[in-house]
Amino acid sequence: MRLIGSMPLAASAPAPRTAPAPPLAPGDPMSPQRRALVDAFRHKLDGIAGQFEKRVHKSAWTMPYRLFRPARAGSLPLVLYLHGSGGLGDDNEKQLGLGNTFGTHVWALPENQKRFPSYICAPQTDRGWANYEESTGGGPARVVAGFGSGARLALEIVRALAGEFAIDERRIYVMGQSMGGAGVWNLLVQRPPFFAAAVICCASATEDDVTRAARTPLWNFHGDADQTVPVSVSRSRIDALRKAGGRPVYTEYPGVDHNVWEWAFTEPALPVWLFAQRR
Repeated sequence: MRLIGSMPLAASAPAPRTAPAPPLAPGDPMSPQRRALVDAFRHKLDGIAGQFEKRVHKSAWTMPYRLFRPARAGSLPLVLYLHGSGGLGDDNEKQLGLGNTFGTHVWALPENQKRFPSYICAPQTDRGWANYEESTGGGPARVVAGFGSGARLALEIVRALAGEFAIDERRIYVMGQSMGGAGVWNLLVQRPPFFAAAVICCASATEDDVTRAARTPLWNFHGDADQTVPVSVSRSRIDALRKAGGRPVYTEYPGVDHNVWEWAFTEPALPVWLFAQRR
């Protein structure tokens, strides 16, 4: 397992407020020791999805979303999670299921809510998160530069929730996997000062200038055996951030395919790192 540490900033740039590179769980990704963390997580999931209430946001189009409310009162953080392609639709269900279970449920686990109480928002898109241009030849839409309509509506939801609940606007976090990871990059580039930190898993390629997100604390995960999104996509983005003066944390797991979220969201240090970040 390789954790690529942070590069120093240029002397002329003030260091961004970000935690040191956190420790990883012991054991190689495929070892019984490490797989036990994934299995233990799965055993904790019963009843969690039912704690997310169903809501809809009406704007340029209607976006369904699920919301988890913490039991504790007071000004609390909010986690925004953008699902992968397996969550596409408008049933207000799939964004919590399949591979999306890890990135949505982990923050709602009782032990994490006890230590880090937070709101969790999981919107669902039926057209992706990043910016797309329809093909004139009838082929698939291609990703282009600009603010994605899905990402824009997700941000609208967060702003609406901040007006409805006591949310600490200095601790709003965004994360996503695969297609959702592309949406996270899109949000970070289009609204770089808004989020306190981001977690990205195996994000697909976009035309976003990621250097605009250099100031945002980021933990990026990718498996070097990913057959869906080449690991080179993450490597090039992390390299660009570092050259721009950023200090992202990058974890690359050997032998792991596209389902890197199973390892990422079961890293014990991840919640500690995330909730330590403040804007």
